[in-house]
Amino acid sequence: MSFNALQAKTWRFNCIGDTDVLTLETLPVALPAAGEVLIQMKTIGLNRADVMFRRGTYIQKAVFPSRLGYEGAGIVLAIGEGVRQFSPGDAVSILPTDNLAKYGTYADKLLIPENFLVHKPDSLSWEEASSIWMQYLTAWGGVIHAGGLSKGKTILITAASSSVGLAAIQIAEAAGAKVIASTQTIEKKQRLLDLGVKNVIASEDEPDLYEALVLRLGGEHLDVAFDAVGGPHIEQIAKAMSVGGTMVMHGALSPENTPFPLKVALRKSLTMRGFLFLEVLHDPVLRDQARRFILSSIGAGYLRPVIDRCFNFEDMHDAQRYLESNQQIGKIVVTLNT
Repeated sequence: MSFNALQAKTWRFNCIGDTDVLTLETLPVALPAAGEVLIQMKTIGLNRADVMFRRGTYIQKAVFPSRLGYEGAGIVLAIGEGVRQFSPGDAVSILPTDNLAKYGTYADKLLIPENFLVHKPDSLSWEEASSIWMQYLTAWGGVIHAGGLSKGKTILITAASSSVGLAAIQIAEAAGAKVIASTQTIEKKQRLLDLGVKNVIASEDEPDLYEALVLRLGGEHLDVAFDAVGGPHIEQIAKAMSVGGTMVMHGALSPENTPFPLKVALRKSLTMRGFLFLEVLHDPVLRDQARRFILSSIGAGYLRPVIDRCFNFEDMHDAQRYLESNQQIGKIVVTLNT
């Protein structure tokens, strides 16, 4: 095989907008440079950040023509000079990078630095292997590192039906904490209960989050909150926190403004902080701690990604529309016939 003649089918976009701005292009593939690895993609994991990036509302802005996509899994085709951890034929999973526009995973072949790769756990399917790192890095960093969650503490996890929400539930339970999950609809509440989550609040039938929390806690005794929503309910969460509690905000799904509950934060000595997975990714010590925790927990059976639905690579528009519909429980995966 002549690698100089290789081409990659790649989804890109040239302006911000809805799903239709994505076009499937055929691009030449360069040989791996020093420290780089060429991957034949098998599966791609979708994330809500992909949609926000395409729509121009994400923390990183696209540089056109832009790629997108944080996660995936595949087989090593070739390696560049100096690559020692991987060899052609190895099965690998892709860690989320710090540059969606450059290293976006929506392609059938991907050239990427080796430090964004890990060996695929044998116990996971290709679909599961493309669904672990964004959710578990974010959840571990927010719940364990930023939130300081430990055995016996109580945590609220909002947007609990998302892949990150489900990952946070699994990590919190593995840490021996009591979990209270919140979601939007009664249907999603039932699906979470069916997955074994014991305490679930649905805003559809319990719109006052503070009252719902106090009812389950027997008072204002919430130690940690891991919130992906923001908006007005931040005030309700703050009221239910214990003195010295920690609120970790890792998303902004609410279209409404997020007030800062100053008086409650002062009275309860609350720690309130933002968190982004790059905090873990850019710190070699934290990254290694997270990687070892995630891989060992997968091996022990404590962590297992929940796959909602799979789409074909050519049906990316349909996959994106489904992602934006907010129907899923867990991860949406795109598969490639390679």
